[in-house]
This record gives sequence, structure tokens and C-alpha cells, in this order.
Amino acid sequence: MAAQTPERVRELIWHELGPFTVFDVETTGMSPVNDRIVEIAAIRVETDGELRRFQTLLNPGRPIPAAATAVHHISDEMVKDAPHFKEAAVRFLELAEESTLVAHNALFDLGFLQESLSRTGMPLWRGKTLDSLRLLRKTHPGLPSYSLQNLRAYFQLPSEKGMNAHRAGADVEWTVKVLEIALTEALKQSRSC
Repeated sequence: MAAQTPERVRELIWHELGPFTVFDVETTGMSPVNDRIVEIAAIRVETDGELRRFQTLLNPGRPIPAAATAVHHISDEMVKDAPHFKEAAVRFLELAEESTLVAHNALFDLGFLQESLSRTGMPLWRGKTLDSLRLLRKTHPGLPSYSLQNLRAYFQLPSEKGMNAHRAGADVEWTVKVLEIALTEALKQSRSC
């Protein structure tokens, strides 16, 4: 009897490395200590590829500087009746539970998340984290820019009606696509080794 050749091992799909919770924040400025979050959005990517979304404006408890509004177009009027961070953080952390937290230029977003959790007396995020910007630099070296908006143009990422740059909901959708591109390439490279 002839020896049977084993079936080819099924190749992993990027989301099977998860679950991942990709998130983005918009803020009143650049300092996690002195500024506050005005919007948070997240997409949880399950290992089977299912997506769950979360997005909310946040009342920062202080006026939003005009310079910040010029970037993300979030005004004091838009956030006056929005929940405060602690209320939204409970829902966000439930979504992210037992997943890898992912952000593009993660030091910024994670800095604001951790500082806000600390300020409100909530436990800090102690789970796994991943920076899609750093990962993409490894899988796609030599790109002219790794900013999310330049990657959006470079990879021709889709933009549906109402998706505006520097709004957490749109930025998190594009970050999921960037994560998919980077992890798919990382898996491809690992198979060729």
C-alpha cells in the first residue's frame, strides 16, 4: 500500500491570530496628562472574522480648543450631552476583554486610554497590545509615509460616505484594513521562511 501524502496544512487567515480590538481616540490636544478624549471608537475582530463595533463622543468636561476642533471637527456643542469617559470606558473594556488591543501609533492612543483609566480610578489595561504602524514598518519597509492617511491613499483603502479622516470611527475602520494588510503579509513571509 502506497504511503498517503498528508493533506496540505490549511493556511491561517489574519483574523485567526486574534481576537483583536482595534481602537482610535480623538482628543482635546496632544498630552494624555493635560488633555482629554472627546471620541473613542473600536472594532473587535473575532477569530472567525466577525466584527463588533463601538463608537461614542465623550464629554471632556472642558472646552475643546479651536486647534483640536480644526483637526477632528468635534465641537463643544457636539459633546455637551455625550457621556463622560468612565461611562464609555466600561462598555469599551467589555468589548476589548481578552483580546489584543490594536492602535495605529499606539503610544498616543494607549497613553490617553491608560491616563484616562487612571484618572477615573479604573484598572489600567493589562492585556496584550499591538501597534499597527510598527508592524507595517516591518512587513512593508520603505514606504514614503506610515501615517494612516498616507497609508489609506497608498493602499487605496475604501472610503464610504460619511467617513472623515481624524474621526475615530473612520480611522478605526482604516486601521482594521491596515492591520489586515500587515498581518496577511507577516503570515505570507513566515510561510516562505
